Amino acid sequence: MKARTEIGEHMATIVGVIGGGQLARMMIPAAVNLGIEIRVLAEDEGMSADLAALGVGDYRDRDVVLAFAETVDVITFDHEHVPQEILRELVERGVPVHPGPDALLYAQDKLLMRQKLSDLGLPVPDWARVENPEQLGEFLAAHDGRAVVKTARGGYDGKGVRVVSHAHDADDWFAALAEDANGGALLVEELVDFRRELAQLVARRPSGEILAWPVVETVQRNGVCAEVIAPAPASAGKLADIAGDIAIAVAEGIGVTGVMAVELFETTDERLLVNELAMRPHNSGHWSMDGSTTSQFEQHLRAVLDLPLGATGARDPWTVMVNILGGPATGTLFDRYPAALSAHPTVKVHNYGKSPRPGRKVGHVTAGGDDLDDVAYEARATAAFFQD
Repeated sequence: MKARTEIGEHMATIVGVIGGGQLARMMIPAAVNLGIEIRVLAEDEGMSADLAALGVGDYRDRDVVLAFAETVDVITFDHEHVPQEILRELVERGVPVHPGPDALLYAQDKLLMRQKLSDLGLPVPDWARVENPEQLGEFLAAHDGRAVVKTARGGYDGKGVRVVSHAHDADDWFAALAEDANGGALLVEELVDFRRELAQLVARRPSGEILAWPVVETVQRNGVCAEVIAPAPASAGKLADIAGDIAIAVAEGIGVTGVMAVELFETTDERLLVNELAMRPHNSGHWSMDGSTTSQFEQHLRAVLDLPLGATGARDPWTVMVNILGGPATGTLFDRYPAALSAHPTVKVHNYGKSPRPGRKVGHVTAGGDDLDDVAYEARATAAFFQD
């Protein structure tokens, strides 16, 4: 490995992370424990991952990314937005990239993702590719007059998703596509009648070993994940088996390497449908930092380096993760530590080093224990100290 560096008497493997957000930040403690060096290519100065050796540059700039790759042994990601042509040139140059471009393609384009999952015979909502209001109107007519429209690329945390009931409810998105030299289409899906949302995390290494964590329930507010309950209540047995089987089939079917989250709908008629994919550590897996034998961040590093995977069992019967959204109206999260830590000494606080801003994920807390009601109270009450 050309980029390995000497630390004392030992050689450290260098993992390069493209993207400087909180996911890259939370890989750092796991890397320290494993004796791995992390280098980050961040979009701007002062991002969450500036605890690591930080380079700043545009991940869409070929020369910037190729130069960064020369300084590391393996490339992985804090997000899925690096252009395909850059990813493929890295691979052609012999740079280990995990997950690789053939897998990341399905996280970058929701239309391709839906088609691939359908080809694999996996359960998804009824869907169609639509290029104009007329096609959208036809889909609405066949689905009781309501549907969900998504932009194929770029959406996250509720962005790029819209519930529609008229053929012209997405005219602005169609107009934007018409102005794009590459053209394109929107994804339209049935409006699923679901009981709750679940997430199944798995990790897969290049040599093929794959492990899953317990399936979890995710609670969304305003299109953003607010809470995660691990394991999902009433999931033991068949539901957990099916969720795990689906995620493993996805991981193997697309050849993903590293951690992947499969977001699922549990429908009112007892089905599980794949909603979204994330090919990186994911918000639904933050509970594992304190609640699992192996955190998703340690596991991701193991996987991208093709090391044996760690056990994925839960440390407590229940773990609840609550996101800190927005943060305090005045001051910083650190200002609230004395009161929060004193009132809830068993709860773990994770601060992303971000400035407070309405709706922004600035941290999370996790609590674990034997009684779900007590654990949920501890997590929610602690998070409340940091939000006005």
